Amino acid sequence: MPLFVAALSGPRLRRRLSLLLVLGASLTLSVVLITFRVLLTKQLLFVFLLWNLFLALIPFGLSSMLGLAAVQLRARVLVPAGAVWLLFFPNAPYILTDLFHLEPRPGVPYWYDLALILSCAWNGLMLAYASLLDMQALVARRLGVGAGWGFAAGALLLSAFGIYLGRFLRFNSWDVLTNPFTLFYDILQRLINPTAHPRTWGVTLLFGAFLILGYATVRLLGRAGEEPGE
Repeated sequence: MPLFVAALSGPRLRRRLSLLLVLGASLTLSVVLITFRVLLTKQLLFVFLLWNLFLALIPFGLSSMLGLAAVQLRARVLVPAGAVWLLFFPNAPYILTDLFHLEPRPGVPYWYDLALILSCAWNGLMLAYASLLDMQALVARRLGVGAGWGFAAGALLLSAFGIYLGRFLRFNSWDVLTNPFTLFYDILQRLINPTAHPRTWGVTLLFGAFLILGYATVRLLGRAGEEPGE
């Protein structure tokens, strides 16, 4: 039996399939809500959320593949692969900030747009947490539980910083390749002179705290459900 098949045998395989089923159903709901709105209004206003959901799927897909192949991969492959994952990871929780687009609009009830954007934001957050769970387990297996939690907290803080870069400075993940000098200059300016950029660190710390507490809550809820008698 291949190693990646053995790694997901038994209860772990069932949990993974259940997760994929629930995430798939939740993503389908978001797609249906967006599609129905387009058909109702003949406007493409929220179609960009489909692209954002696709970007949110990238880190989840990468972490899933790394988790399956982790036994067979060496550190010199895992480290750059993990760096690519970290580069795309902020795209998942970034969808939370699409709530900025919520406002009353004619032709569609306000509550419908609220449900639509919340559905997409929820999916982005859950894809982020599911992906981070895979990566934390990968780090913990190689470096220990403490290192795994340190990695998770660091990734979420960096993700919050990435949310700031994307929402307020309008950078994308691929700007590392297409516009690296401007990106690195703007980051360096905020590191060298943090007091001149209070919004940068306000957004980073506030969203970072929110993401870390949310992730810890999800982890604890998952463990509570695994206790005997549940």
